[in-house]
Amino acid sequence: MSSLNPYINFPGNTREAMTFYQSCIGGNLEMQVVAGSPFEGQCPPAMHQHIFHAKLTREAIVLMASDMQDPSVQQSESAIKPVSNVALSMDCSSEAEIWELFQKLSDGGHVMHPCQEMFWGALFAAFTDRFGIRWMLNFEPLARS
Repeated sequence: MSSLNPYINFPGNTREAMTFYQSCIGGNLEMQVVAGSPFEGQCPPAMHQHIFHAKLTREAIVLMASDMQDPSVQQSESAIKPVSNVALSMDCSSEAEIWELFQKLSDGGHVMHPCQEMFWGALFAAFTDRFGIRWMLNFEPLARS
């Protein structure tokens, strides 16, 4: 298996969410709108500036998203809710990185577990961001004093 990458469907705010994630995580963000894509003729003009595919890449991190929804799902913002039994889990490379990501990504969200040392010897945090996406951050030092 080469990789497993999360793909999030947002209710029309993919541009805002992915721009926020890029400001927190860094990396290269590519976004393609409906206009000019093969989907343009299938979508109402009001959707032409919506994102049909976004991809944020930073080293081993690849996060993808779209404003496009499964046509069998009722198309209303109230019908589109983040999945509550899935979380994006990120292993951080340093203590400074976990604290920085925690501060940035949890801003405007809901913290379920503040960043703190856990019984397995790692710093850990769990929260839902301002877009309703659950995150878990973990940093395990290679050598403990």
